Amino acid sequence: MDKETETAPDRNLKNLEKKVEGLSSLFQVSAIISSTLNLSDLMNIVMDKAKQEMEAEACSILFYNKETNKLEFEVAISEDEQTSCVLKKKITLDVGQGIAGWVAKNLKPLVIDDVSTDKRFYGGADKQTGFSTRNIIAVPLIGRSGLIGVVEIINPKKKDYDLEIFDILCKQFAIAIENALLHKESIEKEKLKQELEIASSLQKSFLPVSPVFQKGKATVTGVNIPAAKIGGDLYDFIEPVEGKLGIFIGDVSGKGVSGALYMAKIISDFRYTALTKCSPEAVFNALNRICSCSPRGMFCTAVYMIVDTATGGLQCSVAGHPSFLWLTGKDVKVMAVEAGPPLGIIPVEYTSTALSLNDGDRLLLFTDGVFEAKNREGKRLGFDTLVEFVKTHQDSDNLVQAIVDFVNDFSRGTEMADDLTIVEIKWGN
Repeated sequence: MDKETETAPDRNLKNLEKKVEGLSSLFQVSAIISSTLNLSDLMNIVMDKAKQEMEAEACSILFYNKETNKLEFEVAISEDEQTSCVLKKKITLDVGQGIAGWVAKNLKPLVIDDVSTDKRFYGGADKQTGFSTRNIIAVPLIGRSGLIGVVEIINPKKKDYDLEIFDILCKQFAIAIENALLHKESIEKEKLKQELEIASSLQKSFLPVSPVFQKGKATVTGVNIPAAKIGGDLYDFIEPVEGKLGIFIGDVSGKGVSGALYMAKIISDFRYTALTKCSPEAVFNALNRICSCSPRGMFCTAVYMIVDTATGGLQCSVAGHPSFLWLTGKDVKVMAVEAGPPLGIIPVEYTSTALSLNDGDRLLLFTDGVFEAKNREGKRLGFDTLVEFVKTHQDSDNLVQAIVDFVNDFSRGTEMADDLTIVEIKWGN
């Protein structure tokens, strides 16, 4: 039947059949879209289907990169694999550039029957790939959060398609892509969470098995509370030789994974070095040489003490770490002993200071996360406030926990900004 003899009912029937065919394709693709949350599978399956339905030479999806304000080829399906590779690796479009750029900017579909007559067409992709674009359909992918990208059907042979149906399909596709992206992000977050849990367990394994260690007349107690799952503070107890007790506390630069890795390295190097050197300054001199090979900007503040568990004699070296406190029962002394720079910054020879503990004496060592804690108004706790608290609570049976509670009360309602580590050394029976 030719157009001249075609009646109005015939034309209506033909249009209805076309609409039914379009709806049938829509249902088929809708089923495909609902079948997977794997982003790569979703895009490739849908674009393969679109290529077949439209009898097209090529199909592509360009994702919108909000950071660069560019369109990047995420999927490119054509007969020539090399063409697809070039598009994905080498070609990006500015928003507003080319047919896809115009669609992204205006959020409207475009049907171009002859690209050679359209000034909006960008021929750079064809030049780089050797592909020849003659006609094109481009439709924006718009999700709940805005523009996701642009779908292109290139050189489709099928002409009697329903653009309205195609537009509806792309809207469904956009929602499916958005859901797949959220699913992918959720999986990645869960994977990261699991990895951080493992990293946290591994990091804790580097700390002493028990937070309390007793040798002779010395009792050492430590607490380490990271601000996040993993942290950069560390402490350790070690017996370098019989009758001696080594106490180490440190705070590495950096946070997160980098800080945690550096912490693990420092504590491993310390344990090896402390068993081969007999004095705190010799240990720090060796550690400083090792740390000088660390990545630029990585360093560690630290205190290392060696106590004679029979006499109470003590040797102490400090590397850029906050002053420690000496509680004598009558007074609280701020021990600003001679110190060198943090480990890993410059070549230097560290020194040590000799002290002698008496029965009832206690030493408190801590990282700056204790007194740098902030309250809701952004005010820091401060070193002097910490000292005053210790002075009024020095008779507490569990002073370490009292300090932790004090810091937590001060910073209640805020996010912990830095790791908190405290080590207490008690002398006497």
